Amino acid sequence: MTEAPKRVRVTADAPPRRSSAPTRGIALPGAPVDEADAVYARALQRSQLRLALGTVAGFVLVVLALALVIALIPEVDRIVVWQVPLSWLLQAFAFYPVIVVFAVLYVRTAARNERRYRALQDRE
Repeated sequence: MTEAPKRVRVTADAPPRRSSAPTRGIALPGAPVDEADAVYARALQRSQLRLALGTVAGFVLVVLALALVIALIPEVDRIVVWQVPLSWLLQAFAFYPVIVVFAVLYVRTAARNERRYRALQDRE
């Protein structure tokens, strides 16, 4: 009989160890994080969270207002465009421009927040 082949153990180099101290904030992997950077990063995170919550709240209010207009004003059903009631067209297409407007506003404001954060960080 033939002999069974020997097993070979394949291993990779061990990954570099990171410090066990938890770091909060924005930093490159392996870069030390000082207290000021952590404070600025937490402030940026809070600012971005407030912006996100405000954007969602505004979007929900606008969508609810549009839905209430469609539901509470029966004259909207009487208007026909291309043989389709206006309320159907509003439900089908009016929400997309609202989504785009809120998305553009959010992205621009989030970018401005990050530019301010970088300006504060660079000033140190």
